[in-house]
Amino acid sequence: MTAWYRSMTRPQRQTFWGCLMGWALDAMDVQLFAFVIPTLITVWGMTKSQAGIVGTAALITSAIGGVIAGLLADRIGRVRVLQITIVWFAVFTGLSAFTNSFHQLLLTRSLQGLGFGGEWAAGAVLIGEAVDKSIRGRAVGTVQAGWPIGYALAALAYFVIFSLLPAELAWRALFFVGVLPALSVVWMRRNVPESEAFKATAAVREKTNIMTNLGLMFSRNMIGRTLTASMLAAGALGGNYTILTWLVTYLRQTHSMSVGNTTTYLAINILGSFCGYVGAAYLSDMLGRRRTFVLSALGATLAILSYTYLPVVGLTMLMLGFLVGMFQSGIVSGMGACFSELFPAQIRASAGGFSYNFGRASGSLVPAAVGITSAGYGLGASIGAWAAAAYAVVFIAALAMPETRNKELELHV
Repeated sequence: MTAWYRSMTRPQRQTFWGCLMGWALDAMDVQLFAFVIPTLITVWGMTKSQAGIVGTAALITSAIGGVIAGLLADRIGRVRVLQITIVWFAVFTGLSAFTNSFHQLLLTRSLQGLGFGGEWAAGAVLIGEAVDKSIRGRAVGTVQAGWPIGYALAALAYFVIFSLLPAELAWRALFFVGVLPALSVVWMRRNVPESEAFKATAAVREKTNIMTNLGLMFSRNMIGRTLTASMLAAGALGGNYTILTWLVTYLRQTHSMSVGNTTTYLAINILGSFCGYVGAAYLSDMLGRRRTFVLSALGATLAILSYTYLPVVGLTMLMLGFLVGMFQSGIVSGMGACFSELFPAQIRASAGGFSYNFGRASGSLVPAAVGITSAGYGLGASIGAWAAAAYAVVFIAALAMPETRNKELELHV
């Protein structure tokens, strides 16, 4: 099971851990907001619609940040952009601790989103280029498993801080924890090497610019790949963000759970998410990218509709929560490897970053839609319906895209 990891060289392993750490810390900072929503609803009188707007605004700016970071990563390097984005999202997460109103928080979370979006654009391409094609799905998918690790760190911080401090102070302390990821950049500067594929396109960079890369993304040879990847990302992230944004509130308000019970249910969901990332990474190399996307989308649809529409409690709800996490993450797991294989090195970060973040911007509308429709249809029903619609988009995109497993990475368009 770990032979693929042992086959990597020391620089490849350092790149693997650097990308995994960056993604995990990114996830931790992003997910902190989900844990403070119930408290801010009480302390500030913030509405669910406002909470959805804050979450969506951060995702929209993250889409902008991801596109910018992708373009920069093809010009100044994957590693340098990765480091910049980590410092950026850490600083603005920490500043969220000092906000005193909906509009102030909207500003800091929107700025935090710029760095959040950029991290994936640089990190996913970096690890995709660093490893051999035979293990790319497992390596990149396992790096994506850093997300539930970061989510778990956020949940742990939530449990500890909210158990020790009154809610009025705890939410501020929780946001301030988000400054810590900036320290990881010190290790990265010393240990994570730049991609050889990036170095190999040095001559091309001297003759081209950012506008050239933008044009190539939508050229006759590339536009089909760009649109299909964007559609896949929109569905995957629309469903993913819906659950990540609203699950804590759903458990606390719809099921009247305490902080302790909420943490337990989240722990099972996060465990399922981790298993989904790793399991789908293996399936992606065994069955191919397309089949893994299709199976994960079908499983995610059935799991989330059962979780939110059926009157489940106790052990059944825990098991369904595990499956929700597993299938929703299984879709995202294969995207990094697939996007690296779809696009040549010359525009890999630019096109991959655009596709992923176009999907992120489109998908970011779904959590806001849940907040709006929950007033009339209930939170659980809204989560289930919107997430299922998003996964239907994944299914369609997966059928339309080419299979890229074991593909040699291209250098030029």
